[in-house]
Amino acid sequence: MTLSETAPERQSQLGDPETGGTLVIELNAIEENFRVLTRLLPASECAAVVKANAYGLGLEPVTAKLANAGCRTFFVADLAEARRVRACAPDAAVYVLNGFSAAAAAAFAEINVQPVINTLPELAEWDAFVAASGWRGGAAIHVDTGMNRLGISVAEAAALASRLHNETHGFTLLMSHLACAELPDHPLNASQIRQFRELRLLYHGLPASLANSSGIFLGEHAHFDMARAGAALYGINPTPGRANPMRSTIELSGRILQLRQVRQGETVGYGGAWTARRASRIAVASIGYADGLLRAGSGSDDKRGTSAVIAGKRCPIAGNISMDLACIDVTELTDDEVRRGDFAIFIGEQITLDEVAESAGTIGYEILTRLAPRCHLVYRGI
Repeated sequence: MTLSETAPERQSQLGDPETGGTLVIELNAIEENFRVLTRLLPASECAAVVKANAYGLGLEPVTAKLANAGCRTFFVADLAEARRVRACAPDAAVYVLNGFSAAAAAAFAEINVQPVINTLPELAEWDAFVAASGWRGGAAIHVDTGMNRLGISVAEAAALASRLHNETHGFTLLMSHLACAELPDHPLNASQIRQFRELRLLYHGLPASLANSSGIFLGEHAHFDMARAGAALYGINPTPGRANPMRSTIELSGRILQLRQVRQGETVGYGGAWTARRASRIAVASIGYADGLLRAGSGSDDKRGTSAVIAGKRCPIAGNISMDLACIDVTELTDDEVRRGDFAIFIGEQITLDEVAESAGTIGYEILTRLAPRCHLVYRGI
């Protein structure tokens, strides 16, 4: 059974009659994407980034699936996420990207997770905690090589390198983050890789990690000892402008509540932004921007928005997407192809996450992280 099937027997199993949008999450596809990326890293480890509730798809089921598939290292944003990962992956290494704070110090030791040290004051606080507690769980040191976001400077990292002569230096990973990996020809990639390679020489013997999802596709010179896969695991294209090497992992759909006739010249939805150029038929689906279908993907007289797939055919959004509802122009479909109670698919194999994001003027990351809070969730492959 594929994600884009629309057979009535499938529809009866999908939706919850008490909710609007339905989000199907294919855990087997996430696992397959992990294996694809792992094969591209023959000499390096593939870690998983599961921050932001595994990019909105469910931290616990995604972590458990990846841990069972052999993933040994996970990255999260904060300690609350780290606790949840630890419960699902008791033997994995877990790194907290947003760093260390003295106020939360005891929690790192309690659940045995590693902070990513981003500043020298953080390092001083961490050293003080280690000295007082005797905890030897270790930490990653994050170096800014060009992102200008988090991380110590290259000069600061070079000055700290002599610390490795001490057997109790406490570092378990040297890492940086690529700013433009999705643009393979961007000069910042070469600059960051060069700087990181030079630092790695100073930190000889310490595992090193630079590549994100798109960085994996820059080639072995960007791989080092570990890559941190995030977006690609969840089906976002890590190679924009080229065919997506990753499997689609989700399907977002909404039940059709009503079919209505609209006369030529009449408008649809808030603001009257879409005008029927002919006598039209409109399907009203139980999904809106409160379900993560961004209003910026609306269709108007001046702009073609996103689409929905009904009976295997693409149909344009008509008018502004509202909080709970989306209108779809189904004039080209026959009575047998669209009926009240059917499902319209807004993201899936026939209409990709990246395409929907582009139509809304954003990126797939933002779309994914907005989908789950209100949708009825269906997990496959648990």
